[in-house]
Amino acid sequence: MIDSPPPYPEIDLPPLLEAYLFVATEPTMPAEIARILKLEPAAVEESLEDMVNAYARRVNSGLHIVRIAGGYQMATRPPLAPEIARLLSAPGQKSRLSRPALETLAVIAYQQPVTQAEIEAVRGVNADGVLKTLGERNLIEETGRKEVVGRPILYGTTPDFLHYFGLNTLEDLPPLEDISIGETEADKSATHEALEAVGLE
Repeated sequence: MIDSPPPYPEIDLPPLLEAYLFVATEPTMPAEIARILKLEPAAVEESLEDMVNAYARRVNSGLHIVRIAGGYQMATRPPLAPEIARLLSAPGQKSRLSRPALETLAVIAYQQPVTQAEIEAVRGVNADGVLKTLGERNLIEETGRKEVVGRPILYGTTPDFLHYFGLNTLEDLPPLEDISIGETEADKSATHEALEAVGLE
């Protein structure tokens, strides 16, 4: 019995991937594309990397291809961000995170897994409402419970956090010296510096 050929035997991969990146609303994962098209993952990843380099060489393009949350996504170039933000500021656009939400998110991102009490020790205020908001937006998730009295919930960031801030992995967060969980001004200052470095403020 002769095996039937794959459904896309003569696929022209680069233009197909470029078109898909253009319309995709989430990062494109090479392994998933390879599975659907019945191709080798290495071939898909190589083509995507070639595209990253090709767009990087374009002088007057407003777009580039970035590695985000383990995948690839077409995005506007950073210098255009202020103007793009103004163009997208029409009523009905998704609301931005508040400063308290960003501060809480920074603590979680750099200290995860972390409990609510530890977050509140750094920020000095109750975090109930902010944690609920961040959870509803799928930027944080429960990762387990701390093995101490009361077994409080531990929180960590999600893949949507990486996507929201244009990061490929948590290692792409700007370097930050370990901050101790506590109520000192140094702790709070370190958190604010982290926010500024990531561009969250």
